[in-house]
Amino acid sequence: MQQINHFFEIYANALENYDTKGLAFLYNIPCTMLSDETTAMFNDTVKLEGFFNQGAGFYKQFGIALVRPEIWNRRELTGKIMNVKVNWQYFDSNKTPMYNCDYHYVLKLDKKEQWKIILSVSVNEKERMEEWKNAQKHALAQ
Repeated sequence: MQQINHFFEIYANALENYDTKGLAFLYNIPCTMLSDETTAMFNDTVKLEGFFNQGAGFYKQFGIALVRPEIWNRRELTGKIMNVKVNWQYFDSNKTPMYNCDYHYVLKLDKKEQWKIILSVSVNEKERMEEWKNAQKHALAQ
């Protein structure tokens, strides 16, 4: 289980450093990303990295500097497949909370016994991000 904690600490570090190659490395190819609005399947690491470049641009634009994963639960589905629920917490450079959101991941051990994400489900990131952006606009208007 410590491996799962360590895995998401590496993930958070890659997010904080806008390391899109590092993020892509944590995913199995092929992989799928789901949300209520979209389904994206990636069969190519370069395209996955391009997807993460878009997210890194958002993080830079809005000043996200610190990312913390809080693992809410994990369930071993088989000896090599794990289901993990993570609450991601995003902070600015002053460590002021910005927003948080929930994800579910299915991870699988690869041939080298490394965990890789095969499925990523965004539960509420779009909604939480929009709430935060709207609150920022409202605060600036006052």
